[in-house]
Amino acid sequence: MEVKIGVQNVAREITVESTQTAAEVAALVSEAISAGSPLQLVDEKGRTVIVPAAVLGYVEVGAEVERRVGFGTV
Repeated sequence: MEVKIGVQNVAREITVESTQTAAEVAALVSEAISAGSPLQLVDEKGRTVIVPAAVLGYVEVGAEVERRVGFGTV
């Protein structure tokens, strides 16, 4: 799932492809904001992205969609 993170005073957003569910990402974001601790996400390749909660502008969580294979609808 694609997660986009907007950082205050930065023109570009951070994009992470994560294997976590939308509910897990939302829980991590809520916990980081309420506790004032950094938001830590792990991408598909095992890399960790750490963003301080104080500079979070927004977090956009993509929809969980299974990828289709083939030509046509069955």
